[in-house]
Amino acid sequence: MALDMQQAIAGFSSDLDAPLSLRIGINSGSVVGGVIGSKKFIYDVWGDAVNIASRMESSSQPGRIQVSQSTFKILRGQGFELHKRGRINIKGRGLMLTYWLEGDARTAPALSQSEIVAQPPHPFDVASLV
Repeated sequence: MALDMQQAIAGFSSDLDAPLSLRIGINSGSVVGGVIGSKKFIYDVWGDAVNIASRMESSSQPGRIQVSQSTFKILRGQGFELHKRGRINIKGRGLMLTYWLEGDARTAPALSQSEIVAQPPHPFDVASLV
């Protein structure tokens, strides 16, 4: 989904003729979820995995998808193109080994950022994000 989101933003950027980009961070692990509120109900998730995912996003770079080592271990060997970013200092965690998710070799070769921007706009299915 993160790769699809990057392509969708590239399409919007092209449509609007404006530079748009996303920073995406992904982590994998256990979470606790529940409904909060008494008048307006909201579903939320909590846990260390959520906090690390947030740190992956905030320490990423525009137009990039940064994944934690736990996510890397799940994705490797599954056909995804992953490159080691190296150890970076994550607030509240110290040095963590992280990786860049560059593409999905199962569906098509990874495109460079300039190739993605050059792609013609395509329909974006909001339901796929839910």
